[in-house]
Amino acid sequence: METRDLEIISANVRKDIVKMLNVSGSGHPGGSLSAVELLVALYFKHMNFNPKDTTAPDRDYFILSKGHVCPVLYAVLAQLECFNADELCTLRKIGSRLQGHPSKDEGLPGIEVSTGSLGYGLSIGAGIAIGMRQVKKNNKVYVLMGDGEQQEGSIWEGIMSAAHYKLDNLCAIVDDNGIQIDGATKDIMNVEPLVDKYGAFGWNVMAIDGHNLDEIDKAYFQFKMNSKGQGKPTAIIAKTVKGKGVSFMENLAAWHGKTPSKEELEKALKEIDENLTRKQKLQ
Repeated sequence: METRDLEIISANVRKDIVKMLNVSGSGHPGGSLSAVELLVALYFKHMNFNPKDTTAPDRDYFILSKGHVCPVLYAVLAQLECFNADELCTLRKIGSRLQGHPSKDEGLPGIEVSTGSLGYGLSIGAGIAIGMRQVKKNNKVYVLMGDGEQQEGSIWEGIMSAAHYKLDNLCAIVDDNGIQIDGATKDIMNVEPLVDKYGAFGWNVMAIDGHNLDEIDKAYFQFKMNSKGQGKPTAIIAKTVKGKGVSFMENLAAWHGKTPSKEELEKALKEIDENLTRKQKLQ
């Protein structure tokens, strides 16, 4: 999968996100849009994941710890044809498999665990990673967290445990977009310097541009190299932009949980297409 291909998929995922949020009338665009490239590169290039058999014993595991940004995960799974893309328009509807937070009980292919309450995903991932090691399996575990989520004490318990048990099959990804529901993370409860903190707890740490597909590619590749007996979990601190790809949503806390109107949707879709065309012309 070439970078140009991943850029096209990323644009399609962004369009699916804003369309389903417009239809639902509720949800979280800002953090969904900031995580697009991180998930697209993971699912389409690096993770051992079979869309036709999402429970295969040899699969890698993905846990969306910041479960409120499930639109990005649903859009990626639909692009992989884990389910019919028409189902995206049922987001947050009564009886839908696409709830406002990922629900294992709904039976949607590709959902490993139910998430929603922030702070628990990393410890769940560490538990799975320990289980894989105990049965001598090579499955890898990826956990996507938010930067505001790093304010939770349970995250740091998970960080300590993963380092203590030398879980080199575990990769934590922090979507570091700098903004949470009430404003800038540095103003609400400053979590920086994340790179130094994870390093001090005994992790391999990489700081990257979370929208640069080449940097993301190298980081995931390095994690897989580190997982071959290196003895340390890996943290990827990905600097991102809240609402990335839609200029009127970017870097605004107001778009944490606000959905686009019909007019805003049309503007967003046009801009996403224009951004892709401009980017690919420069290559």
